Amino acid sequence: MLNAKISGIASYVPDDILDNEMLSKMVDTNDEWITTRVGIKERRVLKEPGKGSSYLGTKAVEKLLADTGTKPEEIELLICGTSNPDYRFPSTASIIAHNCGLTNCYAYDIQAACAGFIVSVQSARAYIQSGLYKKIIVVCAEKMTSMVDYEDRATCPLFGDAAACVLIEPTDEPVGVMDGEFHVDGSGLPHLVMKAGGSVKPTTHETVAAREHYVYQEGRVVYKHAVRDMLQSTLSVMKRNNLTVEEIDWLVPHQANLRIIEAVAGRTKIDDRKVLIDIEKYGNTSAATIPLCLDDFKYRLKKGDKILLTAFGAGFTWGAMYLIWAFDTKPTKEQIKRDKEEEKRREKEKKEREKAEKEKADKEKAEKEKADKENEEMKS
Repeated sequence: MLNAKISGIASYVPDDILDNEMLSKMVDTNDEWITTRVGIKERRVLKEPGKGSSYLGTKAVEKLLADTGTKPEEIELLICGTSNPDYRFPSTASIIAHNCGLTNCYAYDIQAACAGFIVSVQSARAYIQSGLYKKIIVVCAEKMTSMVDYEDRATCPLFGDAAACVLIEPTDEPVGVMDGEFHVDGSGLPHLVMKAGGSVKPTTHETVAAREHYVYQEGRVVYKHAVRDMLQSTLSVMKRNNLTVEEIDWLVPHQANLRIIEAVAGRTKIDDRKVLIDIEKYGNTSAATIPLCLDDFKYRLKKGDKILLTAFGAGFTWGAMYLIWAFDTKPTKEQIKRDKEEEKRREKEKKEREKAEKEKADKEKAEKEKADKENEEMKS
């Protein structure tokens, strides 16, 4: 059977940066609060009027075509994973295909929220293995800031704008997508949703006034399900493919929240140094986080590397994917230097977070003991 390999990867982020200090002037928050809770330092924002997710996706796909030396007319299918389409119709994929001159391809959108990349790649894999198509682009394009409420201090620090894409082709070699596992549970709807703007609750003056056209998230519920479900699907894929933690070269989780990433990675027992993380620079870019992270660290990846991807998003929808990397990228001196600096910084921040959490736990314990003692004294 043919395998579906990733033969190229590219990404695009807007130039404009919204860092934590800037955000603290817009809403009641601060750098320490954001960093210790979600691990984000800055995020990118597409500010130009009249530009949406298709603009981000177009930039990424143009770079992919250039980097891989692929002619636009060679592409047979483009799948766009997005929760932020330019319009309710037509599809964002059709706009990207038109912008990039993909005159011989079909194109459509997939809406699987933050799991959009692995779901879209699984679809591309099926087309490749069936022999129906030989050159497929999967692009995830998310103008997340279009649905962010900058009056909601709990959610507005989380999201940023980005796009990333891969070229998927057939191969007889033992590389590419080896396995994938996917789940959906519609009972998650009330916990992570945009309440209005769809057919159930169309736009009205009342829905706009009630700020129901922004992302709504119940953080604690989402955190619990994300950790449990990403972990279980990852372990399931590992077990099914007889993979030990030592054999895994890289784990790339959806970049939603550093605490979620660390909780999932820690419970898999995979070495921290094998976990790819770039959330501090981009925030949560929904379906784009995994391919953006892969592109960010592609110079570390070697042909034959065994990689686990896992994601969780609205629905709830989640899953995991096992792939074997298909090409090498030589790192530059600057990238090697950056790696060393980032590893030191991340270790320092991890220790600071652990210290802050311990101090908080100790304080709560002391307060509880004091309250218990006072209650005992009152009883006596």
